Amino acid sequence: MSSAEVDRYLAVLDPAPRAVLEELRRTILEIVPEAEQVISYKVPAFKVNGEVVAGFAAFKSHLSYLPFSGSVLPRMGAGLASYEMTKSSLHFTVERPLPKELVERLIAVRRGDLDR
Repeated sequence: MSSAEVDRYLAVLDPAPRAVLEELRRTILEIVPEAEQVISYKVPAFKVNGEVVAGFAAFKSHLSYLPFSGSVLPRMGAGLASYEMTKSSLHFTVERPLPKELVERLIAVRRGDLDR
């Protein structure tokens, strides 16, 4: 698997969500430049030392950030109060992409879980 598969995932999206997810991809790679880009569970994901630390997906009504751990989002507390989410998916929109600082915190919490 490779970044080419992530390219193919993004290529079929409408321009607006594609642009937002391409920016999120760049942000994740700035935070973890050593990450391997893969497709995991049919969505783009980023592996560090063999463990997925982040991912994203596009849906009809929203975009999702996927921490690939059910423990990450509950531990983020009030910082996520203005977002809709499930236990394992943070929802956002084209009009309100995730800020880099939030992505940094999400990845830091996930990597902290892996270091235990």
